Amino acid sequence: MKLASLRGGRDGRLIVVDDALQQYVPAGGVAPTLQDALDDWARCGPRLHDLYVALEAHQTKDAQPFDPRECAAPLPRAYHWVDGSAYVNHVELVRRARGAEMPPSFWTDPLVYQGGSDDLLGPTDDAMFGSEDWGIDLEAEVAVVVGDVPMGSTPDDVRRRGDIRLVMLVNDWSLRNLIPGELAKGFGFYQSKPATAFSPVAVTPDELGDAWDGGRVRLPLHSWINGETFGSPDAGVDMTFDFPTLVAHCAKTRNLRAGTIVGSGTVSNYDRSKGSSCLAERRTLEQIEHGAPRTPFLKFGDTVRIEMLDARGRSIFGAIEQRVVKNYL
Repeated sequence: MKLASLRGGRDGRLIVVDDALQQYVPAGGVAPTLQDALDDWARCGPRLHDLYVALEAHQTKDAQPFDPRECAAPLPRAYHWVDGSAYVNHVELVRRARGAEMPPSFWTDPLVYQGGSDDLLGPTDDAMFGSEDWGIDLEAEVAVVVGDVPMGSTPDDVRRRGDIRLVMLVNDWSLRNLIPGELAKGFGFYQSKPATAFSPVAVTPDELGDAWDGGRVRLPLHSWINGETFGSPDAGVDMTFDFPTLVAHCAKTRNLRAGTIVGSGTVSNYDRSKGSSCLAERRTLEQIEHGAPRTPFLKFGDTVRIEMLDARGRSIFGAIEQRVVKNYL
């Protein structure tokens, strides 16, 4: 099934969206918000699925046209948002760009950071920044939403219990020129990782069919800048750590509560003909090939679009489509 949150209040209003992303029905009779549904998934999940089946069969009386512009993020705020770096090829390249060596352990032990989860952007919200000098960059990613995951869970536990409830797309904005100074202090990202944006729709893994192998989404993730194709790397290829492994890594020393979001990190392929999912990677490749980057970071007024299509060419999650704007406050 496909779920979304209309704007309204801090946590949105839960709706069920049809497969074609054309219509929706309110789901307030099941749960007022997606977080409420996740907190009581054993009861709410089947009821939401029944509503989805009825919507697909045109058996609901209150179906309305679906407009992604009316959507907040599926979880407009979350208890926990943690992003991984599952595509180690990408990590290696970006670290090389800032002159940082990559320890061998990066290939065997996932790297994650905890992002700001109190203010998550909707799919068409403007991305606001104080200065172009900060090095504004997109990062096209996939993310999962989990149920309760007990501390000490293994990847096999995560798979066996079906802890992954939902899948969605991410634009995990980065401010590249702020990153080196912050990391040099030894305490991780903060100012260099502004508010993250999410696709209008989150889907249950079964909606992905054969493209979901239990831990990876085996489809290209497309991105455009100012209407021009930027990259289409396959999210299932070259993913060193699958989602159950990332989730288990995060749960090694703590419980993860329902509604925790775990991101893949920037999708990246060794096949460079597939393009990139962030400017930092392209700039690094240009540095290697030409001796200096040629592609600038984003400017105010630029637009970014991120979308994933199924085998029939239909949008699965809807598109993240944002404009880069100056924050004048």
